[in-house]
Amino acid sequence: MLRRIFAVGLFLGLMGMQARAEDGKWYTEGNFAPGQRLKVTLLNSLDIDRTDCPIVITREDFPVKKLHEMWVTVVDPSLASKTKPSSQELAFVGGHGIREETNGHQIFYQLDDLDKDGIWDELYFQTNIRAREQKTIYIYFGFSGRGWNEHGTHATIGSYCRHIIPWWESANIGWKLWFPTSVDMYAKRKPVLMSEQMCVNNYCGYNGVPKVNPDFGSDVMGVGGSFGAGGIGIFEFQEKPDSISVPRFTPFEGEKISERNFNEDQITDTRYAFDVVVNGPMRSMIKVKTMNWNSGNGSYEVEQYYTAYTNQSYSTCRVRFTKFVPQRNGVKFGCGIKSHADHSGNYLEKGIAIRSGSEDVVDPDDDTGQKSHRVEFVGSALVVKDRYRPEYQKVRSLGGNHTFRVPVTEDLTFEYMIAGAWSEGVVYNTPESFKAYVKKTALEYNNPITAEFGILETKNTATK
Repeated sequence: MLRRIFAVGLFLGLMGMQARAEDGKWYTEGNFAPGQRLKVTLLNSLDIDRTDCPIVITREDFPVKKLHEMWVTVVDPSLASKTKPSSQELAFVGGHGIREETNGHQIFYQLDDLDKDGIWDELYFQTNIRAREQKTIYIYFGFSGRGWNEHGTHATIGSYCRHIIPWWESANIGWKLWFPTSVDMYAKRKPVLMSEQMCVNNYCGYNGVPKVNPDFGSDVMGVGGSFGAGGIGIFEFQEKPDSISVPRFTPFEGEKISERNFNEDQITDTRYAFDVVVNGPMRSMIKVKTMNWNSGNGSYEVEQYYTAYTNQSYSTCRVRFTKFVPQRNGVKFGCGIKSHADHSGNYLEKGIAIRSGSEDVVDPDDDTGQKSHRVEFVGSALVVKDRYRPEYQKVRSLGGNHTFRVPVTEDLTFEYMIAGAWSEGVVYNTPESFKAYVKKTALEYNNPITAEFGILETKNTATK
């Protein structure tokens, strides 16, 4: 009965768009032979090949509005079809395992409800696309109950050393918010998802984790009072270019700025709340709400959406101010990362800041006398989209940081990207390879893939 209801809803949603059937090879999987599909042409405007490239199609742009995630199958016709599974494979995957395919291969996707109103907002998947390529994929409509989705990302919220914090990760690199708006970074020795185990078992990120499983890697970012691997602030003083206000360092006792690592309390000072918005398979997203932030020169509240991507070593952050009441003129948004004391380990370019160099990784709160772990290379990076007209500013306070001023936008939003790597990982494990990765990714970040929709086709029963 449930499938019939979905079928009626889908038919009503597609009926107005229906067009003549086109000849061509149609995808099948086992006894799944969908009768309707939409051709989507993906356009790469760059002269570079792109790997595991994010594709975001919003509900507003997509011609079909009424969808259920089990009525969508995204197929890349250029990929090899799955052959008939063995009896051993079927015994392992059960009734939801993919059967033999023809005319392409289905790829993992997400139909994500970002604002939690029960209606999908974005269709998301990733693909490889060559330089200047116009690539065809098909979105097939029809119920299919098969397809286990292996997760390449994870997000969670846990009590970690009595402290509620969010985590989000790809298999290469991960991030967490020990300090609510300054990102900690942890790096893996081999591709693995491990944040869930960190929370469940409360392993020490500096020395406990390597003793349990060396593949899990280590915390590699000492944040302290800095922006760490990524953070936000407000530039409030035009006459003090390198002065920036941040949510966890707020005034008390008049105009004195607190040097505490945490705010005073949850009633009179800045407070925070966290949610997992999306959890795999291809991307995972957490939401951070910063409320009741009084800088002494303005009142602000802000939401941040941090996203990790499968097979990538970066996270994006979408920032939206829900309250923006500055008391001074010329106030600008700000974001930043911790800089390296050795200036040769810093790289700057329009909208890009990279920090790299050797690190002595040590738990700042350890009193057991354990030695630090020397890492030859730890890299972190910050990229602000060109369309936000970022202006670089070195901030010498708060431990020294690379930051960008961002002019206030009409909708009070802006976006940036953070990235990380280390010498003990399997990808981007040298300063040169990490720099090349960041620069290439920044180019892709500023030039997203565009999608063009063809007609909705209804399969000719004579077409195979």
